[in-house]
Amino acid sequence: MTYVVTDNCIKCKYTDCVEVCPVDCFYEGENMLVIHPDECIDCGVCEPECPADAILPDTEPGLEKWVELNAEYAEKWPNLTVKKDQLPEAAEFDGVKEKLEKYFSEKPGTGD
Repeated sequence: MTYVVTDNCIKCKYTDCVEVCPVDCFYEGENMLVIHPDECIDCGVCEPECPADAILPDTEPGLEKWVELNAEYAEKWPNLTVKKDQLPEAAEFDGVKEKLEKYFSEKPGTGD
């Protein structure tokens, strides 16, 4: 099992999860984070820290595309190991449905 970042992180990008991760397995895109599945130790400390409830265990049904997306972009985006401010539009986009198709950016973030 591993944890994955899902749809609700898009255009929010809270980084409370990054601050508590003991193995630094978060990677930063322009408008969301992902978890590297081979680095995640399944400790679960990140899940309750996410204000957007965007982190779930990969054992939840229907998360196959998120497991793939997290694995793919963790290889492309820079590692993030420190907390940053959320995106300015985070409160507005928290809870918006179907953000992957409408708002996901493949561009990398800035990292640390």
